[in-house]
Amino acid sequence: MSVSTRSRAVALFVSLRPAQWTKNLILFAGLIFGGKLLDPASVLAAGLAFAVFCALSGVVYLVNDVRDADADRLHPSKSRRPIAAGDVSPQAAIRTAVILTVVALGVAWWLDPVFFVVSSGYVTLLTGYSISLKHHAIIDVLTIASGFVLRAVAGTVAIHVAISHWLLVLTLLGALFLALSKRRAELVALADGGAGHRRSLADYSPQLLDQLISIVAASTLLAYAFYTISPETVAKFGTDRLLFTMPFLLYGIFRYLFLIHQRDGGADPSETLLQDRPILACVALWVVTVAVLIYGPWR
Repeated sequence: MSVSTRSRAVALFVSLRPAQWTKNLILFAGLIFGGKLLDPASVLAAGLAFAVFCALSGVVYLVNDVRDADADRLHPSKSRRPIAAGDVSPQAAIRTAVILTVVALGVAWWLDPVFFVVSSGYVTLLTGYSISLKHHAIIDVLTIASGFVLRAVAGTVAIHVAISHWLLVLTLLGALFLALSKRRAELVALADGGAGHRRSLADYSPQLLDQLISIVAASTLLAYAFYTISPETVAKFGTDRLLFTMPFLLYGIFRYLFLIHQRDGGADPSETLLQDRPILACVALWVVTVAVLIYGPWR
């Protein structure tokens, strides 16, 4: 393989934004909270579902970057994306998107027909977001949050466990928190040029976004607290000790707000979550604590 061909392949892979695939980890929530973490067949199914959504996420990013190439060239950081920079042609990006869609949905159908339906709904909704919905204030963040809800649903469908309403509510609120925080960071970073890059930013203001973020953050904390002590949760897991994980959520939200307001972070939630060591440690401790409480010998 020539150096130029290898470079194009690398650029195409970068266009799939593998760093953003961490968003698909929400698919494993059903595995953990569905009590299937120790079931090898369920772990394999969840892993395949994760791979399908990583591929479909890449499809959405390719479509988005082809449509936004001209605007991205005017952005301080997005101008380095391979399609905007001219390292990947729009034609190659679209061909790759079509192939990935066919393969991913084929695997989804083989895994479970209902999972196929959810996967198809996800890629359709997020493609609609890239084409039009992202230009409408409020609708844009609700669409992003709905994409996370579909991920969570897909994770439960793939391993055939009941869909917890609490899981869906918490996923929706958590995704809204991150989406609104991202809009605020974009608005502040782009200042008066924000509307030229993303039309929906013209309808936002830092004050409005701060209010919405406060509402969603408080709602997330309350919903999680009620979930941990609800009779349904206690009966399902045989413990009311999940409330002890509340400090992790408090710290995670407070730390993220600190990064937004004091460190000008939040423009890329995936990057922020992966690069901030305190948040990484908080998430890791939360996962370990939840696993111990749910799967511990005292159940």
